[in-house]
Amino acid sequence: QVHIVESGGGLVQAGGSLTLSCAASGTISFINAMTWYRQAPGNDREYVAGIATGDKINYSNSVKGRFTVSRGDAENTMVLQMNGLKPEDTGVYYCVLHQLGGDTWGQGTQVTVSS
Repeated sequence: QVHIVESGGGLVQAGGSLTLSCAASGTISFINAMTWYRQAPGNDREYVAGIATGDKINYSNSVKGRFTVSRGDAENTMVLQMNGLKPEDTGVYYCVLHQLGGDTWGQGTQVTVSS
């Protein structure tokens, strides 16, 4: 069984920064990717950024140039540095671990950007 924990969410003014962290633990074998998704109220979940096998990094167009995703210092961890935050970045941010056996989602961490 895999357990995902996200942390670092909070309330910030537009233009500010937040750093989200993700830690995966449990029965982890081959990781295809670790990704971040978010869901704003009334909207579907959307892809934000992620790191795939071979350290291939990808961003959605809406966050490119403002967000930076990287591996954490500990094994099976990931960090999302969010700069230049906008009110439209508000939502619950989820960390997802993608393995051969399936995907595991965390509980999410709330990010609120005030205008």
